[in-house]
Amino acid sequence: MFTLLARSLVDTSRKAATAPAIIGRGSCLDPWLSFSYQGIINVMMRTRLNKTMSGLTVGALVLGCTLATTGNADVTTISNCKQDYELCLDAWKDDRLAFLKSDAGYLNLAGLYWLKEGTNSFGGGAGNDIVFPGKAESSIGTFTLSDGEVRLAVKPEVDVRHMDRPVNHLLMAGESVKDGIVATHGDLAWTVINRDNRFAVRLRDFDSPVVKNFPPIEYYPVSATNRVSAKLHLYEKPRTIRVETVIEGLNYNPWSPGVVKFEIDGETFELEAYDAGGELFFVFGDQTSGRGSYPAGRFLYAKKPDANGVTELDFNTAHSPPCAYNEFATCPIASARNRIATRITAGERYDPAHH
Repeated sequence: MFTLLARSLVDTSRKAATAPAIIGRGSCLDPWLSFSYQGIINVMMRTRLNKTMSGLTVGALVLGCTLATTGNADVTTISNCKQDYELCLDAWKDDRLAFLKSDAGYLNLAGLYWLKEGTNSFGGGAGNDIVFPGKAESSIGTFTLSDGEVRLAVKPEVDVRHMDRPVNHLLMAGESVKDGIVATHGDLAWTVINRDNRFAVRLRDFDSPVVKNFPPIEYYPVSATNRVSAKLHLYEKPRTIRVETVIEGLNYNPWSPGVVKFEIDGETFELEAYDAGGELFFVFGDQTSGRGSYPAGRFLYAKKPDANGVTELDFNTAHSPPCAYNEFATCPIASARNRIATRITAGERYDPAHH
């Protein structure tokens, strides 16, 4: 079901003016994507676990997913599961892998090209400023960056499409562009992203061998002790946090309401929380980082705290960011503050030989 949903979303995006399944900001693995990875997982968990939804059409699910992508979807954590916990956790893992391998996932990212001010030629030929994979026409056209806008110009003889219609000129980014604009050329699709006022072309290859050859994701053993109660201690005022990313000189600047404090084996730890709309988001490292889990840290989501400031951290759902699978993602890394001095042997493992 998930694969069908994801493909339906992307097929729609190939014919639509905007493409939430392709690009934007979101609370998952790449926190700037408007397509909310956690949101779609939540939708799929609700679909899988709620029998009353079994008769919904794909169209209804697409609508539900679209609502989830806005960042306003209610968080559905495994702790809310009313059935067998491990069954729900297995369903979450299956749906997450299905998303990663879908057209809307991260495995088919095929390029990230930072634009210089002015004209940037692109195509499959080596003489271009931006060199697409060889399956592209040798010279497709240009991207022109000027005054905070990016305009696409396509050579008349080259087939590039938007909304499934041939285009020669297209405004791809700017103040008047509210959502990611997608252009396609055969199996390739691209959009322009804005990261900290730096513009780049993000490319996808819907026939990527990475997707076809991606191995199963390995996890640490599931344990109830990996689910811990945590209390949010609010800052006097929410603050903007400067977080480094895997790209040197590029920062991620989330809002933080405060820190959560929790205990593991009788010892107290804390993590700075980032506001992700309907949930809390954490980028954390621990003593397994680089020794069994992804070196730059892992991602974790939690429900917003209750009236007493209490939430649950389920480390069984800790997972690698998209840059663990693909060099073209722009992931934040765990800050020094969010690297804790204990081993979290829970959630996703990482073997560099497999990625």
